[in-house]
Amino acid sequence: MSAASLPAVGQTVVYRKRRNVELAMVLLACTLGLGGWLLTEINLHGHAPTSWMRVSALWIGMAVACHLVVRWRLPYADPLILPCVIALNGLGLAMIHRIDLIPSPPRDDAVMQFVWTGLGMLLFAAVAIFVRDPRRLQRFPYLLFIAGVGLLLLPLVPGLGVSTLGANIWIRIGPMSFQPSEVAKILLAFAFAAYLVDKREVLALSGFRLGPIQFPRLRDLGPIALMWVACMLVLVFQNDLGTALLFFGLFVIMLYVATERPGWPIVGAALMAVGGWGAYLFTRHVRVRVSSWLHPFENYDQNLQVISGQFGMAWGGLTGRGWGLGRPGLTPLAKSDFISAAIGEEVGLFGLVAVVMLYAYIVARGLRMALASHDPYLKLLACGLSFTFALQVFAIIGGVTRLLPLTGLTTPFMSQGGSSMIANWTIIGVMLVISHHARRPMVATARLDEPTATDLRLDETHVITAKPLPASGVTA
Repeated sequence: MSAASLPAVGQTVVYRKRRNVELAMVLLACTLGLGGWLLTEINLHGHAPTSWMRVSALWIGMAVACHLVVRWRLPYADPLILPCVIALNGLGLAMIHRIDLIPSPPRDDAVMQFVWTGLGMLLFAAVAIFVRDPRRLQRFPYLLFIAGVGLLLLPLVPGLGVSTLGANIWIRIGPMSFQPSEVAKILLAFAFAAYLVDKREVLALSGFRLGPIQFPRLRDLGPIALMWVACMLVLVFQNDLGTALLFFGLFVIMLYVATERPGWPIVGAALMAVGGWGAYLFTRHVRVRVSSWLHPFENYDQNLQVISGQFGMAWGGLTGRGWGLGRPGLTPLAKSDFISAAIGEEVGLFGLVAVVMLYAYIVARGLRMALASHDPYLKLLACGLSFTFALQVFAIIGGVTRLLPLTGLTTPFMSQGGSSMIANWTIIGVMLVISHHARRPMVATARLDEPTATDLRLDETHVITAKPLPASGVTA
């Protein structure tokens, strides 16, 4: 073996070790959900279920398949996001199964949620395999915006939208129901990124200055005003405070990241305050949410969900009652809106904080890939998708813990619901595609008219090697 080949061999060994570590993290993430499921069965029934080997093999096989797809098509993608997602998804499945065992006879919602998880993983794999360059959608900002807002307002169509617990956010087609806002958040993130990359110079440089802060011109307020009107329509006619806050907050944050001007978030916060105050005055739904937040014990029947969640987390304490040993079924909608309260009751405040840290780590890695990206569109898109998770988790867990008014958003990867599961797995696929583009080595090709140029090429071991150019193309 020549001395020149030693670095390449060493790099190959390091590369294989890194892949083995990534696989080990995926397997460790699988054990968290499986451990919760098995502990629930043992604590409630005194033994493990007879199907534990089949279920374990299926869950581990699905997770390893996702890892192999990423390793095959996106070898430079972030190695830590997928294990975090699998851990959250597994914990959510285990908690839904635990709540299924409370009624008599037991329910099987966890089985359906497992099916939705499989479909979400299939879409994740499809994005990883077929979406080679997300920048192709940059050419259609207005079309994506119209499609996103259309999906957002689709539940308002008579005969198609259905009302669930006072919120008109679902559509029903035959026996199937679907929440179109979950798909709308993906389309609108693409649309916002494309529009803001194209208009960021106008939005950033023009305007008037008030003290140290530069504010935008009135004629440049059209996009934010249009998004504000769309979110107010959602808030007023669909009674969905969470979705309105999510989409408007996403747009304002992406606008600030694109322009780096603090005047835009100030204007956005002012518009949000005006809209929230108007909604509080003229819509009963928002008044109930604010009353449940500030004075939950004044109306026990109306605020039963918030009160039960608070008592459950208090009973769990720091370390929790243990899997299967709490009473999360006393909280209404514990599988969907209040699954974080159920987690806090059975695994304690420490466990709930660990779950929040997993979400925070996904957001942090997403922002890191945005910093590493060399393309402005991909950079802004990564920021938008990362902030989508941050805003959604902050809104729902903040509502459950009474830090904020309850919004009714889903907890990503954990709450019961097929629409949310499929959409969030798709977002993770897009984020890993962006990460692959941002982290892969740059391949530089030297110009022939440079006397000292070299041709830099990437070999199979992912090592950049230098190869001198032929003498015929270089002058002495």
